[in-house]
Amino acid sequence: MNIRYGIAALATVAGILVAAPAFAQEEAPHVKPATAYVQKNILPWLDDKVIIVAVKDSNKAHAKLMQDEIIKMDKAWIAKDQALIDSIRKNKLSEFLIAKKEASGGVITEAFVMDNRGLNVGQTDGTSDLWQADEAKWQKSYGAGPGAIFVDKVEEDGGKKITQVSVTIVDKDVAIGAVTFGIDVDKLK
Repeated sequence: MNIRYGIAALATVAGILVAAPAFAQEEAPHVKPATAYVQKNILPWLDDKVIIVAVKDSNKAHAKLMQDEIIKMDKAWIAKDQALIDSIRKNKLSEFLIAKKEASGGVITEAFVMDNRGLNVGQTDGTSDLWQADEAKWQKSYGAGPGAIFVDKVEEDGGKKITQVSVTIVDKDVAIGAVTFGIDVDKLK
């Protein structure tokens, strides 16, 4: 009789263990519409020459940076080094991203492009730091390789429900950087 209860208990535990991963994989309701918006409205222009050239130039410029140099640059950004900020916020890529944001009808709330080291290359709005490689947005896009789209959780920002969607930037089937977009999920409905 103890064996029978033991088998029943084991089966119950096994059932819970099998059911748990399926529950954990449930998708948040904003993921599909945000992904669809990015696929239809953003992916078609991610191979624009302005983006590819800017990212490749940044990759080349940052190729030999040591980690302590990246940290130093990040600290300068956080300390509001205006020359460093202007080099990112006032370039052709940033102008391109601002135009795309404005054309989105409020769906895109921000956009910033990162190189293969996780450093910002261009952006529409300020970011709190320059170096993104220590964050999921870079790790789950550039770090995942070509074709990756990472949709983060929804957060409140200025009364809006915003998700960040990050996508790998690819040149000739090779990941060269990443881009993150703030998406107003209420504008997707």
